[in-house]
Amino acid sequence: MSWLERLRNGLSKTRAQINETAGFMGNDVKDVFTNRLDTIEDLEYALIAADVGRAATEEILEDVRRSEGKNMQQALMDALTLQLEPNARRAEFRKLGFAPQASRVSVQPNGHVVMVIGVNGVGKTTTIAKLGQYYMGRGQTVMFAAGDTFRAAAGAQLGEWGDRLGVPVVQGTDGGDPAAVAYDAATARAARGTDLLFVDTAGRLHNKHNLMEELKKVRRVIEKADPGEPAEVWLVLDAVTGQNGLQQAKKFHESTPLTGVIVTKLDGTAKGGILVPIVRELGVPIKFIGVGESAGDLQPFDSQEFVRALFDVDVPKG
Repeated sequence: MSWLERLRNGLSKTRAQINETAGFMGNDVKDVFTNRLDTIEDLEYALIAADVGRAATEEILEDVRRSEGKNMQQALMDALTLQLEPNARRAEFRKLGFAPQASRVSVQPNGHVVMVIGVNGVGKTTTIAKLGQYYMGRGQTVMFAAGDTFRAAAGAQLGEWGDRLGVPVVQGTDGGDPAAVAYDAATARAARGTDLLFVDTAGRLHNKHNLMEELKKVRRVIEKADPGEPAEVWLVLDAVTGQNGLQQAKKFHESTPLTGVIVTKLDGTAKGGILVPIVRELGVPIKFIGVGESAGDLQPFDSQEFVRALFDVDVPKG
């Protein structure tokens, strides 16, 4: 099964949420806004229920209303794609009055070290393994650092992935200092000239001050071991948590500024609209999205591809 087919299938619950109002999607925008205001109210409810957020929903509906000459589906797809653009680009597109074209953010890290953070249970370790496989498939050398020294067998889990993929893994001891693991790994990466180092971290609640401070320490020791690094800090977010996950992301961003977000488990929720407020409110790009357990189920995020899959519309070739 291709990635687009997996993405379509993975978004089926969110699609069902929005498609409760699908009966009018082929109608002209002006006709719907003139004669079917009850349908607009239903659409507003469906978008909010999909966790698009109230502010974004109001903006989407206003953009749709102004899209005379289009049918509702195309106008809604354009408006959603616009919401997934970075804030500055979104403002520019709105000012100029045209819809954005296909937009896939760069997923090539700006440097060599990527810290991967998040709360317990979002799948950071597995996500790191998938990231390693993705970049190795593009000819880059990869290392892992088993910085989650608190969860029993976390290091062993990453070690198993390393063995399976042929990736070196720098490990510490259970209950040891995660900053020491990060330091050793960053030093080794610089000495070996490895292209990318992914640093696993212990899952932590965003409201635990001491644990958030520990992330800052890990970042500082990486900078000391490998000046200019970590180039990236990516947050793994479980789509099922919806707006709660967004609040987590804000707290992490305040503590350790994020450069990217990876949204997993989109196949397990009707709240796929959470991608919109992540982009709007954090101002941080979504790097990858996941719709399953296999390595191929984690792919770079493309806003137009996502929206077309959400509406089950073919993505243009070329």
